[in-house]
Amino acid sequence: MTRNTLKLNPVAQPKRLPAGQTPARQATPAPRPASAPSSAPRASAARPAGARPTGNRPPRSHDGPAHPRPTGNAPRDGALPRPLRSRPADGHPRPPEHAGTPRPPRAESAKPRSAARPASGATPRQRPAPAPLPDTGERLSKKVMQLKDCSRKEAEQYIEGGWVQVNGKVIEEPQHRVDHETITLDPNASLMELTPVTILLNKPAGHTDGLEELPTTRAGAPMRPPARGTKAPPPNARLLLTPAQHWEGDASETRVIKRHFNHLEADVELENGATGLVVFTQDWRTTRKLTEDMSTMEHEFLVEVQGEIEPDALKPIGYALKDERLDLPQVKVSVNSTTPESSRLRFAIKGSHPGLIAFLCEKAGLQILAMKRIRLGRVTLADLPVGQWRYLAGWEKF
Repeated sequence: MTRNTLKLNPVAQPKRLPAGQTPARQATPAPRPASAPSSAPRASAARPAGARPTGNRPPRSHDGPAHPRPTGNAPRDGALPRPLRSRPADGHPRPPEHAGTPRPPRAESAKPRSAARPASGATPRQRPAPAPLPDTGERLSKKVMQLKDCSRKEAEQYIEGGWVQVNGKVIEEPQHRVDHETITLDPNASLMELTPVTILLNKPAGHTDGLEELPTTRAGAPMRPPARGTKAPPPNARLLLTPAQHWEGDASETRVIKRHFNHLEADVELENGATGLVVFTQDWRTTRKLTEDMSTMEHEFLVEVQGEIEPDALKPIGYALKDERLDLPQVKVSVNSTTPESSRLRFAIKGSHPGLIAFLCEKAGLQILAMKRIRLGRVTLADLPVGQWRYLAGWEKF
């Protein structure tokens, strides 16, 4: 058995030359090009006339004339020479007459870009005014604590009750800052009068009944107007609950303070087109009375209709109330007064049923001109003017 041995060529030893003689530099063989033809046979393809030869072989006679491509700024055949362009360090081309001139530095604008003049038709955006700094001094509640020798909670109740004056003016905010002002406390001040109140309003026609709360906005922000093409909603009856709308003939003798307009609830519905009694209360007992006993509480309305009422004009209303298929509540109808121009009807209905009176008048062929609620349970509207309010007196009960 024979072994295949690999024979290595011995390392060639450099020849020694006489002193003072340097060896001649040998030419390094050029690397083999990648496009050099291999020794394997290759099928020859037809080359079109005028094509440039490939590889490093010299052109042949049958290859046709070679047309080298112009490089750099050399013009093509029949074309004008292109001007030389110098590209500075910033990468932007520069014309030849300014090729050797350094570019001047960019002038800095005196105003930032955000302060530039706005486009035509646009209004500049204004920054909101800074919030006012808090006043110096101490809280009014702290001063009342020292003056009355009471707790902080009691001091706040005295202030919210309208018993504290600062320089002769009633202040109802415990966080109000005072420094050297004169603070006086009413000698008749009492914490027993901080009881919840009930307000009776004579709602004008076209206002809502106030069951929905007023929209809240940020402090100082105006109310957003309705969108273009949409109808504005009717005003809320809560907008009338202000000290300016308080009736001067109020017999309850209750002092008007700001806390009376907070946390008011309304639970009795009334049509937007009607006027009359609407109730707002802070007392949870009154709220429970108006909600739990509403089906048995009687509502009295005065309805003005067009024309004179005949003796048999109200018979269709009686037939509709006796119809078991309609299942209508208990209603009492009577004629209060009648003239050739208009007549007045009295409706007494158990419970709150908006739209019922309009339905009954339509059955009788009567056209409603005005409607007013004058009584709710045992509480009457009396002489309260339209658009004004009064307090519910202690002797009045629903």
